[in-house]
Amino acid sequence: MKFLITWQMHEGKLHDTLSVFSTMSAEQEQSLMGDQIRLVGRWHDLVRGTGVAILESDNATALSAYALNWNQHMDMDIAVVVDDDEARSIGQNRQAPL
Repeated sequence: MKFLITWQMHEGKLHDTLSVFSTMSAEQEQSLMGDQIRLVGRWHDLVRGTGVAILESDNATALSAYALNWNQHMDMDIAVVVDDDEARSIGQNRQAPL
């Protein structure tokens, strides 16, 4: 499954959090995610202290544990998302509403 994560830094946390994040290597960040989560992409709006990421995982527990590493610094929203092919398949196989 793919998850869309959006975040908003807690007031006054941007610079401290950026200092921590910027010293982490990609390997350290992947270690924090564990072997059941794959980062598809992540984009930061540093001026506003917001951002988005797409993660892939079949383990909601692993994703929750990863998010807990960061929630002391930011509020996060996590939503399941599908790509175009998956959306088309759902649309084609969808049954009429009750």
